[in-house]
Amino acid sequence: MKQYFQFGDGPFLKGAGTRSPEAWFLGPKAENADEFERLIVEAVRDHSFWRRNFHPQDPTHITEQSKRHPSYLHAMDSLKDSFRSLMSFLKKSVPFFSDRYQGHMNWDTSIPSVLGYFAAMLYNPNNVAFEGSTATTILEMLVGDDLCRMLGYSLPDEGAGEKAIRPWGHITCGGTVANIEAIWSSRNLKFYPLSLRDALRSEPSLSAARELVVTTCDGRRAQLGALDAWSLLNLKVDEILALPARLTQEYGISSDTITAAMAGHSLQHLGIQELYRRCGADLPCSPVFLVPATKHYSFPKAAAVLGIGSANVLDIPVDCDARMSLSALEATLKRCLDERRPVYTVVSVVGSTEESAVDPLKAILDLRHRFQKEGLSFTVHADAAWGGYFASILRPDEGPRAKDAPSGPAAEIGMSRYVTAQLSALGRADSITVDPHKSGYVPYPAGALCYRNSAMRDMVTFKAPYIVHGDAEPTVGIYGLEGSKPGAAVAAVYLSHKVIRPTRSGYGQLHRKALFNCKRFYARLLCLARREDRFIIVPVPRLPAEIGGGDVESELQFIRERIDRPSLEELLADPEAMAVLPELGPDQNILTYAVNFKHPDGSINTSLEMMNRLNKAIYDLLSIAPGDDIYHYRMIVSTTDFSEEHYGNVFIEDYKRRLGVSASVGSTVTVLRSTMMAPWLLESPEGSILDVLELELRDAIFKAMMRDSMLQAFEEIDTNRDGALDVAEIMAKFREKGFHDSEVDEFLQVCDLDRNGSVSVSEFLGAFSHFLVKTKLSGREARG
Repeated sequence: MKQYFQFGDGPFLKGAGTRSPEAWFLGPKAENADEFERLIVEAVRDHSFWRRNFHPQDPTHITEQSKRHPSYLHAMDSLKDSFRSLMSFLKKSVPFFSDRYQGHMNWDTSIPSVLGYFAAMLYNPNNVAFEGSTATTILEMLVGDDLCRMLGYSLPDEGAGEKAIRPWGHITCGGTVANIEAIWSSRNLKFYPLSLRDALRSEPSLSAARELVVTTCDGRRAQLGALDAWSLLNLKVDEILALPARLTQEYGISSDTITAAMAGHSLQHLGIQELYRRCGADLPCSPVFLVPATKHYSFPKAAAVLGIGSANVLDIPVDCDARMSLSALEATLKRCLDERRPVYTVVSVVGSTEESAVDPLKAILDLRHRFQKEGLSFTVHADAAWGGYFASILRPDEGPRAKDAPSGPAAEIGMSRYVTAQLSALGRADSITVDPHKSGYVPYPAGALCYRNSAMRDMVTFKAPYIVHGDAEPTVGIYGLEGSKPGAAVAAVYLSHKVIRPTRSGYGQLHRKALFNCKRFYARLLCLARREDRFIIVPVPRLPAEIGGGDVESELQFIRERIDRPSLEELLADPEAMAVLPELGPDQNILTYAVNFKHPDGSINTSLEMMNRLNKAIYDLLSIAPGDDIYHYRMIVSTTDFSEEHYGNVFIEDYKRRLGVSASVGSTVTVLRSTMMAPWLLESPEGSILDVLELELRDAIFKAMMRDSMLQAFEEIDTNRDGALDVAEIMAKFREKGFHDSEVDEFLQVCDLDRNGSVSVSEFLGAFSHFLVKTKLSGREARG
C-alpha cells in the first residue's frame, strides 16, 4: 500500500482502537449531540477550505451580488422551507435507536461511520475506478483486508512470495449483491477447466501447455486435456485458480495471450446455453447449488440472474434448531454424486435473518473433504451478512491492554460453544458475505464480499479500457456487479473500523453486550407467562435440556431463579448462571417466538389457525402502520412465517408440538421476532427496560386475545359466513343466550355505526367491547 503515497504516511487500519461504546453512538437521547454537531460542522468547514484553496486564482461564480438577487433569495427561501418540511416528515421514520425497537436488523449507526460517510459524501467519490475515487479506493483496499482479518482469512507477510494465497475483500451495496457475486464466481470457476481444456486443444497460442498436468479432487495426477468433463468440473478451488499463473510460469505464455485464447471458450463469452450444447453428453445433468431452508432471497435471485434457474437451487431442510440439517445435506450430495450432477457451491448461513441460526459450517467443510475423496468437489460460501461481525469476539486486540480495562465481571457474554466452533471455521470457507450495514452499525449501503483466494475475483472480471489504465493504478471497481458505488460507504466502514476495531475490545465488546441482553430477554420470555395467565410463549430456540434430553423443568427453574429473577449485580456475581447464559437462546441476537392461548378451562388451544391469528393480532399492535405517528408506539417487533415447504417437516412438526398445535391441520407457523442490538444495560437507576418490554408485550397479548375472542364471537354469530351480521343472525344468537329483543336493539344501536341494518367486522370490533361494559354481558353468560 505504501507505494501509492509519496508524502507522509497513508491511512492504515491497525492498532488498539478505542474501548468506550458510550463514545461510539449518538445515543438514545442524543447524549453526544454536541460533539457530533461540532464534528459535522468541522467536516463542512474543512471541505469548504479544500475548495477555496484548490487553484484560488480561478474566478468565483457565486458572487455576493448574485446572492442579493431576488431569484437567489427566493430559491434559498424555498430550499429552507422544503428542507424543514422534509425534516418534519422524516420524524415518521423508524426509531432504530430506541430499546423499544426490536423489529429488524437495524439499530443506531456509529458516530464514526456517519462522520466518515458525511465527510466523504461531500467529495462524491465513485469507487468503480481510481480516477473517480483517488482517496476512497485506497480506503476500500484497507477495509477489504481488515474484513478478511476479522473473518479469519490470514494475510501473508510481504515477503511470502507470489505462491502464497492472499485473501481479498471489497465493499458492495449490500448482502444481496455480495451473494449474487459469490454464486457468479463459483459458477464461472466450475466451468473454467472445461473452457481451458477446449482452448488447449484448439488454440495454437496455447499449444506449448497441452501436456499440462493437474491433480483431481480425489488425488489423481493427469493431463488436463485428457480428463473427462466430470473430473474437470470437480477440480478443487485452488487447483483451478492456479491454472492461469501456471501457464505463464511453466510455459512462458503471457497473460494477454491466455486472455485472447480463452475469449472464444469461456462461459463469460459463450453463455451457459452454448456451453451446455458444446458439452453434450459429457454434462447429462444440470449443475445445482445447495442452500439451507433459511436462505436469503438473494440466492434464488442469483440463480435467475445467472441463468442457473431457481429449479437448480436445492433447499436443504433445517433441524429443530433452524440450522441446516447435516444428514439431509449429506443425502443430497450423495444423490448428486450418484447422478453425476455437478454442485457449484454449498451455502452455509452464519446468522439467518429470521432466527439468527448458524449452520454447521465446520461439519459442512469436513463433509466436502470427504466427498472430494469420492470425486465430488464444490465451493463453500458462508452467508455471514448478519453474523460475520460476531467473529470480532474471537479476534485478539492489536495493541496493549488498556489501563482502565475492567477487571471484574461485565454485563456481557461470549458465544455458545457451538457457535464459536462455526465462526472459528470461517477462514476455511471459499467466500464470505458480511454486511457492515447490519451488525457493523454502519449506514446503508455497505455490504461486503471476501474471498479466501484473491484469484477468485478474476472469475467475474470484465475489463473496460476506458476505465482501467494499467496495473500501476489501484482499482477495485472492476470486480463485481456494480458499475457505480459510493466511496462514502467505504469511508464510513473505514472510520468505524479505525475507532471501533473489529477485535475483542471493539466490535467484539458490542456484540458480547448485545448477546447478554438478548439471552436475558430469552430468559424473560420463558418466564413471562404466569400460572394464572391464559397464554404461553414458546421461543424457537430450544433449551439445552430439550436438545440434550435433560430435565427441562429443572432447567426452567434454574433460569427462573438464577437468571431471570436476580438483579443484575446478583447475576454477574453468580459464575454458574453466567456460564449457562451463553448456551441459552438463539445462536446470535435475533429471537423468534410465538404465543398460544389457553381456553377458560386452562387447556391449550390446539388450532394452528387460531394461534396464527393471535400472533398476527399481536404484531398488528406492535408494528408501525403507514403514515402513523411513531410516538405512541411503545414496543415495535416484526413477524414472519415458517412454512414446511421451506423449513422441512422436522422443524415445523417439532415447533408445532412445543406450541401445543401438533394435531392441527396446517404447516405454516406465524411468529414474532425481536432483534436485540443495543449494547446498553437493560437495567439502570431509573428502572429496567426489560420490565418495560415485558409490560408492553403482556399488554399487547391481552389486547390481542380480547380482539381474538371478539372475532370468535363474531364468527359464531355469522352463521352464513358472509362477513357481516344481519338482524336475523343477531336475534338468533342473542335469544339463544337468553337476551331480550330490547337488548338486541341496544346492541345494534351501539355497533351498527352506519345504520345499514347489519354489523361489519370493523364495526363489531370497534364497538363490541363498549357494549360488553355497558350491558355487563359477561354476567349474562350464566343465563345461557
